[in-house]
Amino acid sequence: MTTRGAALWSAFVIVHALAAWLGWVLPSQPMGDVVLVYQPWAASALSGGAIVGITEPWVYPQLALLPMLAAHGLAAPVTGLLGAQNAYLVAWAVLVTAVDLLGFAALVGRGRDTRRRVAGWFWCTAILMLGPIALYRIDAVTVPLAIVGGMWLSTRPTLGTVLLTVGAWIKVWPGGLVVAALVTLRRRGRTLVAAAGTTAAIVAVLFLLGADRELFGFLGEQTGRGLQIEAVAATPFLWLAVGGSASIAYSFEILTFQIEADAADAVAAASTGAMAVTVLAVFAVAAHRARRGAHWQRLLPPLAMALVTTLIVTNKVGSPQFQTWLFAPVVLWLVFDGIRAATPAVLTLLLCMLTFAVYPLTYDALLRAEVLPVVLITARNMLLVVLLVHAVRAILRVPVTTR
Repeated sequence: MTTRGAALWSAFVIVHALAAWLGWVLPSQPMGDVVLVYQPWAASALSGGAIVGITEPWVYPQLALLPMLAAHGLAAPVTGLLGAQNAYLVAWAVLVTAVDLLGFAALVGRGRDTRRRVAGWFWCTAILMLGPIALYRIDAVTVPLAIVGGMWLSTRPTLGTVLLTVGAWIKVWPGGLVVAALVTLRRRGRTLVAAAGTTAAIVAVLFLLGADRELFGFLGEQTGRGLQIEAVAATPFLWLAVGGSASIAYSFEILTFQIEADAADAVAAASTGAMAVTVLAVFAVAAHRARRGAHWQRLLPPLAMALVTTLIVTNKVGSPQFQTWLFAPVVLWLVFDGIRAATPAVLTLLLCMLTFAVYPLTYDALLRAEVLPVVLITARNMLLVVLLVHAVRAILRVPVTTR
């Protein structure tokens, strides 16, 4: 291993240890979901109780339960020593670090490739800037799957598509990279077969486990949500809340803070349609560039970024961990297209910093609709729109060769 490679791997270890530790000491319980919802879901499934996504509705695709069960197994040997909750938290941090380690190894190896090394530094910096939320959410498990799956599209396209599809059955967002692959890769038929075959195999297993009624329940669970305070569309309502014309309330049904105002429900309802329209528009623009001969390695990263950012900008949820979705498109951009990835990389790091400043550092003040956190989250949400526009512009600037 080179000296530069050793420094990068040292940074990987330090950043993960620091992010894991910060989850214990910062306010607003940044690791709260792990013990408040993940652990009970896993314990219920293992004790013969309700199995989320199988016997009852669930907000996540069914494969999201697997890492939660794995963390439960890792926690078992030290539960007596640390207590059930502490053991599960430690086990979760170890699990995410281990999955990241495998992805990091696939990305940087011994640190000899400059572009991959730069991408590795970006990944470490992004985790550091985002803080503990980068580890203590189910989204963290999908990041290395998306990074490795996206890289393998160049050398092992079938296996890469399978990995991305599995990631989408943990949290939907890696499906954006599958769509990007279908648009940009020349052998689209093989990519489609790989994605469809993987989905069919997963569906068959879930059906045999008894998930027939709840098979796609995670899609319906999203439609009933209100407008969460961190969502981009909630920004005007936060300023109304500052002035006393709107309020922030906790939903015990979905365990999030939502906007209560006259037009909030209408905005939340319209967001689903806005997401569909924007995704189709981005898809159409990229497909046109692909048909005109745009090289797939130039087109895939900005398309992946545009699709993933669309899922964030038009989402009525807007949870802080959504920023982890941006890691994979930036890493792929850095590996496939070098210098042109500088702007999205910087924007993503700024987004991570602003998100960290809001959650967990000033989140309590945000719930009281104080000015400082509202300014911070407004800046964050505006920057998300800027990133989306930049990604679409990058798609339009990919050179084409008329056939």
